[in-house]
Amino acid sequence: MSSQKASPQAKAPRRERGHARVESLLEAAGETFAEKGYEAATMTAIAKRAGASIGSLYQFFPTKELVAKALLDVHIDALKQRMLALRNKAAGMEHAALARALLRLLKDFRRDYPGFVMLAEAPGIPMDYLLAVRGNNRAAVATILEAHLPDLTEARARVAAYVVLQLMKTYVALAAEPAMTGRTAVLAELETVLTEQLTRLASE
Repeated sequence: MSSQKASPQAKAPRRERGHARVESLLEAAGETFAEKGYEAATMTAIAKRAGASIGSLYQFFPTKELVAKALLDVHIDALKQRMLALRNKAAGMEHAALARALLRLLKDFRRDYPGFVMLAEAPGIPMDYLLAVRGNNRAAVATILEAHLPDLTEARARVAAYVVLQLMKTYVALAAEPAMTGRTAVLAELETVLTEQLTRLASE
């Protein structure tokens, strides 16, 4: 009978000291990935930056892929919290203000977590995990729209969320476009497009 070797798994810390150590390791990993790139970063370099032994790093994360996955989890949770905060105040916002907040939310997140895209594209990150993340992001945008427009049906909000999220991604890409002429006007135009979309949704 053949036996299958179990895939390595990250080890969850059980004590406060362990949580602090994991946070330190992940912070060091984020800095190392940003500095060297995912492929060039090594477990030794991550441990050294964290001021930890390589054994301590392997104790919690047996592979570099598991480090990347854990760090990506941290980034995704941060994005989730920003989405939730916007949803909680969306009801009292003007259409233009919400459009601006939605577009800038993802831009500001990418600024604060510059390694997010690199980690999402790292080898070993399961595609089903990434698809779930995308689905959760769309669902979060849909709940923001529903909070802002109480008469909007859940089904209509889900459809609109695809468009809104795509506009958010386009805003990020154009904001980062090097040597772009008329950037401010182009970004303002996107804000107008999303404002008009929200206005149409409100009138349905």
